[in-house]
Amino acid sequence: MEALAERLSHLDPQVEGMIRIVMFYDTLMRRRVDLPALARASAGLAECVVGIRLHGTGQVIRMSPDGRRASGPPSPASSTAPITLDEEEIGTAWLERPGVPGSLDEGLLDRLVIAAAAVVERYGPARTTMADPALVELAISTDADEAARARALRLLGFAADVPVRVVAVRTQTPLDQIGGLICPSRPVKAAPLADVGVILATTVAPSRIPSGVRAGIGATESPDRSWQQARTALRFATPRQPVVHYDDLGALALLAEIPPDTARANTDVAAITRMADTPEDLETLDAYCVTGSLRQAADVLHLHHSSVARRLEQIGKTLGIDLTDPTGLARARLALTTWRLLND
Repeated sequence: MEALAERLSHLDPQVEGMIRIVMFYDTLMRRRVDLPALARASAGLAECVVGIRLHGTGQVIRMSPDGRRASGPPSPASSTAPITLDEEEIGTAWLERPGVPGSLDEGLLDRLVIAAAAVVERYGPARTTMADPALVELAISTDADEAARARALRLLGFAADVPVRVVAVRTQTPLDQIGGLICPSRPVKAAPLADVGVILATTVAPSRIPSGVRAGIGATESPDRSWQQARTALRFATPRQPVVHYDDLGALALLAEIPPDTARANTDVAAITRMADTPEDLETLDAYCVTGSLRQAADVLHLHHSSVARRLEQIGKTLGIDLTDPTGLARARLALTTWRLLND
């Protein structure tokens, strides 16, 4: 390449300059530089301030020719070019050259944006919580091939050898806040998908999920299976048990696989459906099923235990179930849980 540049320099100095720019960026790529190093080297080559901005994260890098971060407000860009990856514009690069653009500025920017896209694909964007929903959806999709899933996870900032857990949430709390709480010091990404928020994290601390958030936590390390588990666990979440780990469901998870028509036709579930028109009865039954104790249920409901006993006796007659019998209590729990799944 050096010999070619030397021969061409006798014919066209512009061609020689462009070849040297190509060689310059090829060298940077072999050295596996990151975005700040890429911008710093480019500023030295261009002899003016160089800027790079990633749309997804809002990250902006501006470097001066002396190798330092550019200070003060940015000057008007003399030349700009989009950074594209897989035909999607992911950012912008520009030169802040005083006066008119240089004769090689366009060629330099062309190589810079190609290098920037390669860096983003290799290392992923700067650490941030909110992520591109399309990338998150690809990472958790059951239809994605493993190569596409691995690439999506890499672009989201997850290392190839690190397991990724998935959390499904329903909440009014911003997803980035929840992600930062449950995984404060390691990679975490979040995105809304339809009516459910998705959080991908290398570790999950369930106790740090804020109140008012309903969450289901997947158990496996494969993001697609973990997402299915998280969605299932979320269906079991209630005001009294807002956070559900799939592993804790055990055999109860099988209830989510019962066809809706089969579940509705069950006698116990149908009785719960009829009773749902009386919210206080439903709340009393729920408290008793959760605690398994008349007195503890009374404490939860802030009622005298005798009042709760009378309610439960009437509820048992309505359901046709002896709630004082362990088998009857188990039937009531299963029926109430199945009814909730039908009305999720």
